[in-house]
Amino acid sequence: MGSQVLWFLVLLTLTTICKSKSCHPNDLKGLQDFKAGIRSDTSGRLSKWKKQDCCKWEGISCNEAGRVASIILPGLYTSDGAPVQSTMVGELSPSITLIDFLEVIDIGELGGLTGKIPTSIGLHLPHLRKLNFLGNQFTGALPESICKLSKLEEMYLQENVFSGFVPSCIGGVKNLRRVGVHSNKLSGVIPESITRLTNLESLCLQDNFFTGIIPENIGNLQELKELDLSKNSLTGIIPRSIVKLNSISILYLNANQLEGEIPPSKPGQLSSLSFIRLQNNRLSGMIPSSIGYLTSLQRLSLANNQLKGSIPSSLGNLKSLTELYLSNNQLSGQLPRSIGGLSELLFLSISHNMIEGPLPGEISSLSNLQSLNLSFNNLNMSTIPKWLMQLPSLSRIYLAGCEIHGEIPEYIAKSLLELDLSANHLSGRIPAWIGSLSRLYSLNLSKNKLVSEIPTTFTNLEILGVLDLHSNKLEGSVDAVLQMKSKFVGGSLTYLDLSDNSFSSGVEQIGVGGQEHIQHLNLSHNFLKGRFPTSIETLKSLETLDLSHNGLGSYLPISLANVTALEKLMLHKNQFTGRIPEEFLKLKNLKELNLSDNLLEGKIPYGKPFLDFPQSSFSRNRGLCGKPLPPCKS
Repeated sequence: MGSQVLWFLVLLTLTTICKSKSCHPNDLKGLQDFKAGIRSDTSGRLSKWKKQDCCKWEGISCNEAGRVASIILPGLYTSDGAPVQSTMVGELSPSITLIDFLEVIDIGELGGLTGKIPTSIGLHLPHLRKLNFLGNQFTGALPESICKLSKLEEMYLQENVFSGFVPSCIGGVKNLRRVGVHSNKLSGVIPESITRLTNLESLCLQDNFFTGIIPENIGNLQELKELDLSKNSLTGIIPRSIVKLNSISILYLNANQLEGEIPPSKPGQLSSLSFIRLQNNRLSGMIPSSIGYLTSLQRLSLANNQLKGSIPSSLGNLKSLTELYLSNNQLSGQLPRSIGGLSELLFLSISHNMIEGPLPGEISSLSNLQSLNLSFNNLNMSTIPKWLMQLPSLSRIYLAGCEIHGEIPEYIAKSLLELDLSANHLSGRIPAWIGSLSRLYSLNLSKNKLVSEIPTTFTNLEILGVLDLHSNKLEGSVDAVLQMKSKFVGGSLTYLDLSDNSFSSGVEQIGVGGQEHIQHLNLSHNFLKGRFPTSIETLKSLETLDLSHNGLGSYLPISLANVTALEKLMLHKNQFTGRIPEEFLKLKNLKELNLSDNLLEGKIPYGKPFLDFPQSSFSRNRGLCGKPLPPCKS
């Protein structure tokens, strides 16, 4: 009896050893072909795939029968407790379908994998539960055989280059819970059969080329928590059944061509809805008063539509609301007083509507409000309410086109990051105390009636990135701006527009005063004189330069050719002399050019980008010749 037991233990041990060292031939070939298709693996995981026992290879796990059940080789993984981001470059081998007990394929976020989903994937991988190809460079269509993957629960194909249609049979994959195919080149209609996926919790199809309507029975997806169809070309109305999505928390339909009214809901419907994006469509009608039933809402964006009527007072019921965007519609009437009850509100934008004044004083209760945009309405504010500037959390305020008169008031909040008072009737000087707004990043005072010089205190605006003072009556020198101190190496200023004023000096400070990161510089329509500064070459990031309609003269500096990021160069209506430097042919990114109405002469440099510009870019000079103008005389 003892010897029988001993033999049994020996056989069991041998069987275990054989199992541990063997790999099913199909699995082995599938994995070896996968490895052979990879040209580069920064993680080094595949280099450890050497012995025949594939169940012990990194990223591979097997079931109890010793068959490979999962390939888990994501780009982002943990090694020794620390996160690692790796890449793989190569082509996916179709032999992966030989591994016919696979339940999980996770090769997402590797960045460099190419190839197609094997057309027979649904025929050969019947056990597949999770398919993750996200964040690679896969191409081709989604194969029809995907519909045969009856156990598939998760499918992540986003951020690739897949094209073609979503198979109409997709509704047959009944166990699907999460579908992500966004950020590809998929087209066609969203199949109606998708509404039969009653276990679906997340459906993300955004940033593709889908057309047609949103499936009419989308409301059947009772488990759906996230629906994102944004950034497509969907048309038609928002289906009324959408209010039946009782589990929905995130609803993004923005950036399509949807029309019609926003479907009204009843009490209890959409009770979990927290985030709505319907902006950038063609929605019409009124904002339904039933919006007040959506008491879980935290963010609501209806901007850039064709909505009319008044803002419903029921919005005041949305006590969890933190962001409200209603700009660029045709809304009218006054802001409802109930808006003062939105104690959690951080961002409020109602610009470009027809909202009338006066502003309800209840807004003063919005102690958490950080950003307020009331620009371009019919508010006729005359003056900025003092209580508005006393909101304790306010850091960004936009009051453009609000019919504000008089001087800039001293009670402007000193903690502002962004201030826009453009397109009003402000007069007098720019106050010197603006230089004490130490946190200011963006200042727009354009299209007013401001006079005198830019205060020298502007040099104290150490983090100012955007300054727009165009279309005023300012004069003197521009050097206070160009010599601003900065907390950052190379300066903080990226956008500067001082055009359409009466400035007469300071142009020589361009590129000298430490502001080297300017991307947009417009000093046109002033009275600037002197030479074009050779220091322009320090502005390596400059994309737009407009010095037109001034009195600048002398030669065009060769150093301008070193500003190779330049896309727009406007120097017309000045007094520049001499030749156009041949070195300007280095400006390969140039898309707009105007050198007309100067005193330039000689042959126009031959080659791109100059060959792309019309005669009008060079006309009315002293003696320019050569293409696109008439040829030079010998």
